[in-house]
Amino acid sequence: MEQSLTRLVDELSSSRELPLEDYERLIAGYSPELAAYAAERAVAVRKSVYGTDVFVRGLIEISSYCKNDCRYCGIRASNATAERYRLAPDTIVDCANEGYDLGFRTFVLQGGEDPWFDDERLCDIVRRIKEVHPDCAVTLSMGERSRASYQALFDAGADRYLLRHETATREHYERLHPARMSFDDRMRCLRDLRDIGYAVGCGFMVGSPYQTAAHLAADLKFVERFRPQMCGIGPFVPHHATEFAQKPAGSVALTCFLLSLLRLMQPNLLLPATTALGTLDARGREKGILAGANVVMPNLSPTAVRSMYSLYDNKICTGEESAQCRGCLSTRMLSIGYTVVVDRGDPRAATMAFGGEGTRPDPKEEE
Repeated sequence: MEQSLTRLVDELSSSRELPLEDYERLIAGYSPELAAYAAERAVAVRKSVYGTDVFVRGLIEISSYCKNDCRYCGIRASNATAERYRLAPDTIVDCANEGYDLGFRTFVLQGGEDPWFDDERLCDIVRRIKEVHPDCAVTLSMGERSRASYQALFDAGADRYLLRHETATREHYERLHPARMSFDDRMRCLRDLRDIGYAVGCGFMVGSPYQTAAHLAADLKFVERFRPQMCGIGPFVPHHATEFAQKPAGSVALTCFLLSLLRLMQPNLLLPATTALGTLDARGREKGILAGANVVMPNLSPTAVRSMYSLYDNKICTGEESAQCRGCLSTRMLSIGYTVVVDRGDPRAATMAFGGEGTRPDPKEEE
């Protein structure tokens, strides 16, 4: 293991930032030994803030309709073979009620960019969940919307918003998305969400088509500067009905290495061990936690529709009941020394380990 690279890991752990070229050096110099060293440092930092607690988010996939045509996504608008559904508002609230009884205190409403879920409908759903469960957080992951829409949803009671930036490099973004989607719009949305007052989550794919170490370094630098409360990363998993069907999947090992670097960068960051990790590796979510992650997201969607929310092939847990998902993950976490807790899972103060909250400049592209 090259000593200069371990020194960069140490520097990131102490200063919480690195020059862009050093992030690229770490990524290009990846080795299992370097990843193990970074994970050891990351787990120590994670435990200093969150102990061995693992937060669960109840995921409710509310619609597989989407107006967008992202080139990597199985529910893209042009996929004529995709099975489409949208959950009725009453069904969404029922899923949250069931989740509450199972110990969930955060609900994530996720879907394609489905115009049927306009502000009036979505605000009403958020209000209904918050009225019944005021001790819970509601997270939305419904893509790009106007600032006025984000404000209305926040005023209705939404606490958090997840919007992956997917890649922090304009040229790469344009190779993954159709021409009518804009890198600038994605960045504008993230700024609006933060300015309104949401706890904001960004994130990126690892191993997406055309991605280089320089692109991933730009992603790390973006997260470092933006300082989100949450960051969701997962390996690229191809879908058979997209133009990237024959592209190789991303690396679980590299994803876990990047999780460790993100934890060192921002000790109180909420980092999920994603379903995509578990899809590519039977113990992928455990590996994510052991690399520094601290969030898992069991599925609360009705079993009948889970297979239809097909962003990528072979997604796990499509046939399990909600209680099975919750119980399975609890057992898996216990097997590696971690405990799923009943908690909203808000970011915890990390002043001692983190050296303060730092500044929050506008997100910007790193070329």
